[in-house]
Amino acid sequence: MGQRLSTLLGWIEGLRASREVDVEEGWELQPVSGDASFRRYFRVISKGRSWIAVDAPPEHENSKAFVDIAKSWSAMGVNVPEVISADLEQGFMLLSDFGDRLYLPALLQGDAHYLYQCAINELFKIQQCDTDPLLGYDRGLLNREMSLFPEWFIKKQLHVDLNPSELEAMESVFSFLEGAALVQPLVCVHRDFHSRNLMITSTEAPGVIDFQDAVKGPITYDLVSLLRDCYISWPDADVYLWVNDFREALVEKGLLSHDVSKAVFERWFDLMGMQRHLKAIGIFSRLSMRDGKHNYLQDIPRTLKYITAVCHKYPELKSFKALIESRVEPAMSSVNGFDEAPL
Repeated sequence: MGQRLSTLLGWIEGLRASREVDVEEGWELQPVSGDASFRRYFRVISKGRSWIAVDAPPEHENSKAFVDIAKSWSAMGVNVPEVISADLEQGFMLLSDFGDRLYLPALLQGDAHYLYQCAINELFKIQQCDTDPLLGYDRGLLNREMSLFPEWFIKKQLHVDLNPSELEAMESVFSFLEGAALVQPLVCVHRDFHSRNLMITSTEAPGVIDFQDAVKGPITYDLVSLLRDCYISWPDADVYLWVNDFREALVEKGLLSHDVSKAVFERWFDLMGMQRHLKAIGIFSRLSMRDGKHNYLQDIPRTLKYITAVCHKYPELKSFKALIESRVEPAMSSVNGFDEAPL
């Protein structure tokens, strides 16, 4: 047993002994599937009841942000876990338990239109939450995220060295995408609002998790995370129907100007998606190379398809399309692990 797990067990037992939580003597701890971070999750089971214990090493994870946002969003009606107890110094939390039913398998088995409508209803609540304490998505942050693509994917994963003109072309595209993001209205952004961070619950409202990195950012960001999901894809006809329904609902709620046309909003959505997917591919490569989480490589082909589809739509991305076709795709064919995950 590792030292942190032993300390976590002692912390939970201390909560039980002090009656801070209604855990009975003889409780059990079971591991729960982790995520792409340094956090680990465990289920505390006692007499037919359960809670989620989180081990979030404070040198790597910001548990205070999670606790603060959970409190703020819960007050706005967002279905987030209740923080029952937290030790920020040690990086431990005890949360209410949403169960094991992620959106991802449910989308494949059920009515995607219904499930996405439930998720979008929750997204409207998030977008109206207080943004004052949150960091903003400025050019620096947007660029740092996209830079993960050439650093971890192109150079370290594919062993491709771009020449000065290719690097200059890439920086020009990054600047274009930054500008496209910053013209959008700013709202509260979850930043990872997708099928592995939404839970099926006993109500229509999905359980929302993994929100500690929330920022003040572009209005289409979370919609892109949801509908251009790196783990599951849908026909364009469905996606753009959902996108326009979202736009119309924003207008009706007074959250978006009537002047923002369907075409403008779709362009925002597409270009925001490209920015996010460049970041995601870089993160997937980093997870594989740095952290040994190689299963994320199988999500890169789907994510890259999103990028190339956007490049085909917009002339401003012609140079990036050529770069993908001439340097990236040939290099991918010589690297193992990129077999696309089955849906």
